Amino acid sequence: MKLTTPRWWYSRERRHAPFARMTLTPLGWIWAAVTARRIARATPMTVDAAVISVGNLTMGGSGKTPVAREALRLLRQAGVETHALSRGYGGRLEGPLRVQPDMTAADVGDEPLMIAQHAPAWIARDRVAGARAAAKAGATVLVLDDGHQNPALAKTLSLVVVDGETRDGEWPFGDGSVFPAGPMREPLKAGLARADAVVVMLPADAPGVDPELLAVFADTPVVTARLSPAAPPPSGPQVGFAGIAKPWRVEAALKAAGCDLADFVPYPDHAAFRPEDLTFLADRAALFGAGLVTTEKDWVRLPPEWRERVTAWPVVARFDDEAGFLALLMAARTLAEAAAPKVS
Repeated sequence: MKLTTPRWWYSRERRHAPFARMTLTPLGWIWAAVTARRIARATPMTVDAAVISVGNLTMGGSGKTPVAREALRLLRQAGVETHALSRGYGGRLEGPLRVQPDMTAADVGDEPLMIAQHAPAWIARDRVAGARAAAKAGATVLVLDDGHQNPALAKTLSLVVVDGETRDGEWPFGDGSVFPAGPMREPLKAGLARADAVVVMLPADAPGVDPELLAVFADTPVVTARLSPAAPPPSGPQVGFAGIAKPWRVEAALKAAGCDLADFVPYPDHAAFRPEDLTFLADRAALFGAGLVTTEKDWVRLPPEWRERVTAWPVVARFDDEAGFLALLMAARTLAEAAAPKVS
């Protein structure tokens, strides 16, 4: 099994894990160079739909998927035929294909399967082919999940989601090092240069964006959202578990929501739960006389028989200025329509 995300990634103080940082930094230089070269050499393709990219500057844990889901919800609620498009990370199928709610995460990936429960979703290793398939099926707007470092498609609007939690010594970009020496997918300056707006995801109880963090985005428009529970956690003692980029955030959120958390087990991002993992979780729950609770993203990766034994705890992105965020999305649609070739 892959290792869980190291928390020292998110510390700006290089005294944390100094040997690991020193050893991995050259690999980070290589990663950054390869990414920059790939983006510089690409010729982005246009399709017959507006493309709204919702991406990350870091390896995960920012709240990207809840933002993508909320963008889909708002646009569809406004009457816009909007579909999601994803690479389908973690799934074996290459696509392009439309994800059906009864498919498995092993086939199409956990995030597309989660999105498909509420809106049309497509997967495609070839993003251009996937976008064309979705547009042919009637989509006028595509929400491209995790596409900021993928240059294949021309974006009408590029949104970058940033974790706004800065308490307990954490900083969303760590010391700025690129993977595997840190959490960055590319250098901060390079990633921000291609962003049209930044979505800062705040904890539900945060008064606002840390001024120091806000200063980082001085040249980029910022909108704020909060990751909020869509339902209360289950009652009674619970053993929680999560396989996301920052599992410790799930533990803290459950406690903040009033969950009687007897134990919490972290797993790597997109972890495939093996029989021995599930047996271990069942044994922990039995030890504490507790139920089992996890995220929606983890729940869809569970075998069907285990979904009946585990409660999915949903969270949603709520924008401080929902009307303003929708206006930003609708402007992208209008821009794409204006740029489309006119047929006489």
